Amino acid sequence: MPKINASTVAEHRARQREALIEAAIDILVNEGAAAVTPAAVGARAGLARSSVYQYFDSSAALLSTITEEAFRRSNEALARALATADGPLERVEAFFRESLRLGAEGAHRPAAALMNAGLDPACQQRLMELHLEQVEPFRAAVRQLGAPEPALTADLVAGMLHTALAAVEHGTPLDTVTERTLTLVRRCLTPTGGTVREDAS
Repeated sequence: MPKINASTVAEHRARQREALIEAAIDILVNEGAAAVTPAAVGARAGLARSSVYQYFDSSAALLSTITEEAFRRSNEALARALATADGPLERVEAFFRESLRLGAEGAHRPAAALMNAGLDPACQQRLMELHLEQVEPFRAAVRQLGAPEPALTADLVAGMLHTALAAVEHGTPLDTVTERTLTLVRRCLTPTGGTVREDAS
Protein backbone atom coordinates (compact mmCIF):
# COMPACT_ATOMS: atom_id res chain seq x y z
CA MET A 1 0.00 0.00 0.00
CA PRO A 2 1.51 3.34 -0.97
CA LYS A 3 2.17 5.84 1.79
CA ILE A 4 -0.35 8.67 1.73
CA ASN A 5 0.50 11.79 3.66
CA ALA A 6 -2.67 13.24 5.14
CA SER A 7 -3.41 15.23 8.26
CA THR A 8 -6.80 13.59 8.92
CA VAL A 9 -8.48 10.24 8.36
CA ALA A 10 -11.06 11.94 6.12
CA GLU A 11 -8.32 13.39 3.93
CA HIS A 12 -6.59 10.01 3.79
CA ARG A 13 -9.80 8.33 2.68
CA ALA A 14 -10.51 11.03 0.12
CA ARG A 15 -7.07 10.53 -1.41
CA GLN A 16 -7.49 6.77 -1.49
CA ARG A 17 -10.86 7.12 -3.18
CA GLU A 18 -9.38 9.53 -5.73
CA ALA A 19 -6.55 7.08 -6.43
CA LEU A 20 -9.08 4.32 -7.05
CA ILE A 21 -11.11 6.51 -9.39
CA GLU A 22 -7.98 7.45 -11.35
CA ALA A 23 -7.04 3.78 -11.60
CA ALA A 24 -10.53 2.84 -12.75
CA ILE A 25 -10.54 5.55 -15.43
CA ASP A 26 -7.13 4.42 -16.67
CA ILE A 27 -8.34 0.82 -16.95
CA LEU A 28 -11.56 1.91 -18.67
CA VAL A 29 -9.77 3.98 -21.30
CA ASN A 30 -7.02 1.47 -22.02
CA GLU A 31 -8.72 -1.90 -21.48
CA GLY A 32 -12.47 -1.34 -21.65
CA ALA A 33 -15.37 -1.36 -19.20
CA ALA A 34 -15.30 -5.13 -18.67
CA ALA A 35 -11.83 -4.80 -17.16
CA VAL A 36 -12.99 -2.37 -14.49
CA THR A 37 -13.29 -4.72 -11.50
CA PRO A 38 -12.53 -4.12 -7.81
CA ALA A 39 -9.57 -6.48 -7.99
CA ALA A 40 -8.07 -4.83 -11.08
CA VAL A 41 -8.66 -1.32 -9.79
CA GLY A 42 -7.15 -2.15 -6.42
CA ALA A 43 -4.09 -3.66 -8.05
CA ARG A 44 -3.64 -0.63 -10.32
CA ALA A 45 -3.93 1.73 -7.34
CA GLY A 46 -1.67 -0.38 -5.13
CA LEU A 47 -4.47 -1.28 -2.71
CA ALA A 48 -5.89 -4.60 -1.62
CA ARG A 49 -9.24 -5.62 -3.08
CA SER A 50 -10.71 -5.53 0.43
CA SER A 51 -9.74 -1.85 0.60
CA VAL A 52 -11.57 -1.15 -2.64
CA TYR A 53 -14.79 -2.53 -1.16
CA GLN A 54 -14.66 0.15 1.52
CA TYR A 55 -15.45 2.63 -1.26
CA PHE A 56 -17.06 0.66 -4.09
CA ASP A 57 -19.00 -2.56 -3.56
CA SER A 58 -19.01 -3.71 -7.21
CA SER A 59 -17.86 -3.09 -10.74
CA ALA A 60 -21.20 -1.39 -11.37
CA ALA A 61 -20.53 1.07 -8.55
CA LEU A 62 -17.12 1.86 -10.02
CA LEU A 63 -18.59 2.47 -13.48
CA SER A 64 -21.35 4.63 -12.01
CA THR A 65 -18.77 6.79 -10.25
CA ILE A 66 -16.62 7.02 -13.38
CA THR A 67 -19.71 8.16 -15.28
CA GLU A 68 -20.03 11.13 -12.95
CA GLU A 69 -16.31 11.86 -12.89
CA ALA A 70 -16.01 11.69 -16.68
CA PHE A 71 -18.05 14.88 -16.87
CA ARG A 72 -17.50 16.65 -13.55
CA ARG A 73 -13.94 17.77 -14.24
CA SER A 74 -14.64 18.83 -17.82
CA ASN A 75 -17.81 20.64 -16.80
CA GLU A 76 -15.95 22.57 -14.11
CA ALA A 77 -13.28 23.61 -16.63
CA LEU A 78 -15.91 24.64 -19.17
CA ALA A 79 -17.83 26.63 -16.55
CA ARG A 80 -14.67 28.55 -15.65
CA ALA A 81 -13.99 29.30 -19.33
CA LEU A 82 -17.52 30.48 -20.04
CA ALA A 83 -17.65 32.63 -16.90
CA THR A 84 -15.25 35.14 -18.48
CA ALA A 85 -17.02 35.26 -21.85
CA ASP A 86 -19.12 38.35 -22.61
CA GLY A 87 -22.00 37.66 -24.96
CA PRO A 88 -23.42 34.54 -26.63
CA LEU A 89 -20.96 34.33 -29.53
CA GLU A 90 -18.07 34.70 -27.10
CA ARG A 91 -19.57 31.89 -24.98
CA VAL A 92 -19.76 29.62 -28.04
CA GLU A 93 -16.13 30.41 -28.84
CA ALA A 94 -15.07 29.81 -25.22
CA PHE A 95 -16.94 26.49 -25.20
CA PHE A 96 -15.20 25.36 -28.39
CA ARG A 97 -11.77 26.59 -27.33
CA GLU A 98 -11.92 24.91 -23.93
CA SER A 99 -13.47 21.72 -25.32
CA LEU A 100 -10.61 21.41 -27.79
CA ARG A 101 -8.03 22.09 -25.09
CA LEU A 102 -9.60 19.39 -22.92
CA GLY A 103 -9.69 17.07 -25.90
CA ALA A 104 -5.99 17.58 -26.50
CA GLU A 105 -5.42 16.52 -22.89
CA GLY A 106 -7.53 13.38 -23.42
CA ALA A 107 -10.26 14.51 -21.03
CA HIS A 108 -13.01 13.20 -23.35
CA ARG A 109 -11.69 9.65 -23.50
CA PRO A 110 -13.46 8.29 -20.39
CA ALA A 111 -16.83 9.54 -21.62
CA ALA A 112 -16.16 8.18 -25.11
CA ALA A 113 -15.22 4.80 -23.66
CA LEU A 114 -18.38 4.77 -21.55
CA MET A 115 -20.55 5.61 -24.57
CA ASN A 116 -19.40 2.36 -26.20
CA ALA A 117 -19.29 0.25 -23.05
CA GLY A 118 -22.74 -1.34 -23.16
CA LEU A 119 -23.64 0.02 -19.72
CA ASP A 120 -26.88 -0.86 -17.98
CA PRO A 121 -29.87 1.36 -18.87
CA ALA A 122 -29.60 3.47 -15.70
CA CYS A 123 -25.95 4.32 -16.40
CA GLN A 124 -26.68 5.00 -20.06
CA GLN A 125 -29.48 7.37 -19.06
CA ARG A 126 -27.24 9.19 -16.58
CA LEU A 127 -24.48 9.42 -19.18
CA MET A 128 -26.89 11.08 -21.60
CA GLU A 129 -28.13 13.48 -18.91
CA LEU A 130 -24.57 14.52 -18.07
CA HIS A 131 -23.75 15.02 -21.75
CA LEU A 132 -26.81 17.23 -22.21
CA GLU A 133 -25.84 19.24 -19.12
CA GLN A 134 -22.39 19.74 -20.58
CA VAL A 135 -23.54 21.05 -23.96
CA GLU A 136 -26.49 23.12 -22.70
CA PRO A 137 -24.46 26.35 -22.24
CA PHE A 138 -23.39 26.10 -25.87
CA ARG A 139 -26.92 25.38 -27.07
CA ALA A 140 -28.30 28.23 -24.94
CA ALA A 141 -25.81 30.62 -26.53
CA VAL A 142 -26.92 29.53 -30.01
CA ARG A 143 -30.53 30.22 -29.02
CA GLN A 144 -29.57 33.65 -27.70
CA LEU A 145 -27.91 34.45 -31.01
CA GLY A 146 -31.31 34.06 -32.66
CA ALA A 147 -30.26 31.37 -35.10
CA PRO A 148 -33.11 29.92 -37.19
CA GLU A 149 -33.91 26.32 -36.23
CA PRO A 150 -31.63 26.73 -33.17
CA ALA A 151 -31.63 23.05 -32.16
CA LEU A 152 -30.63 21.94 -35.66
CA THR A 153 -28.13 24.77 -35.98
CA ALA A 154 -26.53 23.78 -32.66
CA ASP A 155 -26.32 20.14 -33.78
CA LEU A 156 -24.70 21.13 -37.08
CA VAL A 157 -22.19 23.46 -35.46
CA ALA A 158 -21.43 20.83 -32.81
CA GLY A 159 -20.48 18.53 -35.68
CA MET A 160 -17.54 20.85 -36.31
CA LEU A 161 -16.40 20.31 -32.74
CA HIS A 162 -16.51 16.53 -33.10
CA THR A 163 -14.50 16.77 -36.32
CA ALA A 164 -12.02 19.16 -34.72
CA LEU A 165 -11.57 16.88 -31.70
CA ALA A 166 -10.81 13.98 -34.03
CA ALA A 167 -8.25 16.10 -35.87
CA VAL A 168 -6.51 17.02 -32.60
CA GLU A 169 -6.54 13.40 -31.50
CA HIS A 170 -4.89 12.41 -34.78
CA GLY A 171 -2.06 14.87 -34.32
CA THR A 172 -3.07 18.14 -35.96
CA PRO A 173 -1.70 21.00 -33.82
CA LEU A 174 -4.24 22.25 -31.28
CA ASP A 175 -3.73 25.94 -32.14
CA THR A 176 -4.26 25.31 -35.85
CA VAL A 177 -7.43 23.30 -35.30
CA THR A 178 -8.80 25.77 -32.77
CA GLU A 179 -8.34 28.88 -34.87
CA ARG A 180 -9.63 27.26 -38.06
CA THR A 181 -12.66 25.87 -36.25
CA LEU A 182 -13.49 29.18 -34.60
CA THR A 183 -13.26 30.94 -37.96
CA LEU A 184 -15.87 28.56 -39.37
CA VAL A 185 -18.07 28.85 -36.27
CA ARG A 186 -18.08 32.66 -36.54
CA ARG A 187 -19.09 32.43 -40.20
CA CYS A 188 -21.99 30.16 -39.28
CA LEU A 189 -23.23 32.18 -36.32
CA THR A 190 -22.84 35.79 -37.40
CA PRO A 191 -25.05 37.83 -39.75
CA THR A 192 -22.38 37.92 -42.47
CA GLY A 193 -22.42 34.15 -42.42
CA GLY A 194 -26.14 34.21 -43.04
CA THR A 195 -27.20 32.18 -40.00
CA VAL A 196 -28.00 34.72 -37.28
CA ARG A 197 -30.76 37.25 -37.72
CA GLU A 198 -29.64 40.84 -38.30
CA ASP A 199 -31.58 41.96 -35.21
CA ALA A 200 -30.04 39.35 -32.93
CA SER A 201 -28.63 40.77 -29.75
